[in-house]
Amino acid sequence: MQYRTKVAIVYLLGFFIDLINMFITNVAYPAIGLALNASVDQLTWVSTSYILGLILITPISAWLALRIGGRRVFLLSLTLFIVTTALAGFANSIELLIGLRLLQGLSGGLLIPIGQTLTYQLYASHERARLSSIIMLVGLLAPALSPALGGLIVDQLNWRWVFFVNLPLTLIALVLAFVWLRSDKVSFPKDSHFLDVRGLAIASVGLTLLLLGLDWLAVPNKLFGALILLITAVAVLVYYVRHSFRHPKPLLDLGLIRNPLLRISMMVYLFIPGVFMGVNLIAMMYLQMQLGMSASSVGVLMIPWSLSAFLAIMLVGKLFNYYGPKPLFMLGCLIQGIGILCLSQITMVDQPLLLLISFSLMGFGGSLCSSAAQSSAFLTIDCVSLADASAIWNINRQFSFCVGVAVMSLILQLLQMTVDSLSAYQISFYLAAAVTAVPFLLCLYIDNKAVLKKINA
Repeated sequence: MQYRTKVAIVYLLGFFIDLINMFITNVAYPAIGLALNASVDQLTWVSTSYILGLILITPISAWLALRIGGRRVFLLSLTLFIVTTALAGFANSIELLIGLRLLQGLSGGLLIPIGQTLTYQLYASHERARLSSIIMLVGLLAPALSPALGGLIVDQLNWRWVFFVNLPLTLIALVLAFVWLRSDKVSFPKDSHFLDVRGLAIASVGLTLLLLGLDWLAVPNKLFGALILLITAVAVLVYYVRHSFRHPKPLLDLGLIRNPLLRISMMVYLFIPGVFMGVNLIAMMYLQMQLGMSASSVGVLMIPWSLSAFLAIMLVGKLFNYYGPKPLFMLGCLIQGIGILCLSQITMVDQPLLLLISFSLMGFGGSLCSSAAQSSAFLTIDCVSLADASAIWNINRQFSFCVGVAVMSLILQLLQMTVDSLSAYQISFYLAAAVTAVPFLLCLYIDNKAVLKKINA
């Protein structure tokens, strides 16, 4: 087996572990709430604190890789993740569980950016589309399997096993990483080893306030507080950007965002997969609470979504090197927009064909965009800057999902104050469909010929 294949396997295992932990706990909320006497707000922080940990640790991934080497960081991350996961399974209070989930996120948050950096630098530009397709398939598999696996575990064992079940796979990843990954041989100048502590503190405060504000945005009685937090977060992050461009060795090289492909790929991820997370949330509420569909019937709709997403991911792997990102992005935006419009036309439960078409189109269009974005993001990034680009990309990916859920929830709440419930849902879907025009127009600025030239160089 080639060395780069081994590295890719280790990275994909880390990616899968991270995603499983993000989704598997959701189905255990009722059991956790009953066992630990937790409120709904506290239960949401079981996931939010984990995401916060992932986001806060990501900015220092590049510095740690330079300082002690990617292999050591990956092994340390896996080791700490095993410890914090086991402790989370033994938590006897909701406060302790939330704290351990934060530590779990901080421990595992390095797996994706470090693994992604180690893997991508071993693949040439024309090979990264197929690699990205495999990554996206893993990204599709984890959220698809997590609810079913989590539900089975909670029913047959108890909620603590949604954490313990991760341990065998994480141990396998740790052993493979120890055996397969080579020690870093590249030496870096001494001045690159100084951590921008001030920048880390500013970024951490800004990112925490932003995530907390987005979390509160979906809570009706916390709307004013959410706006204050978001305004403060933006001010802090603007100050961080100013600090970053003035610092000789910033925490993250934000100048990379000037790279057109990375920037547009990030925007596509925000407006397509990110917005879909919000659309999917309110669609689940609409179909069950408004139209009276059962939970199992609604859950089945993710099957055509998953199958269509799988087809789109495979197509990107085959077509990206021939057509480039521009047509794939634009087609994906168009198809997702049409899928959301189809969803807005469903007003009764006896429209199974329209439901099938809607979720199939959203799965195909969204995954066409997300897979093409993953393939494009690092295409013109040199190996020296890959660690910083990976960290920036993963922070954007995490926040895209949070922003999508928060904004769509807020839009629905505001509309329900002024129009009837059915109209509120429909207008929300119309707005979400209209938003797909933003990345569609941004893609017009992609120099597709230059991209194809780079791929085939």
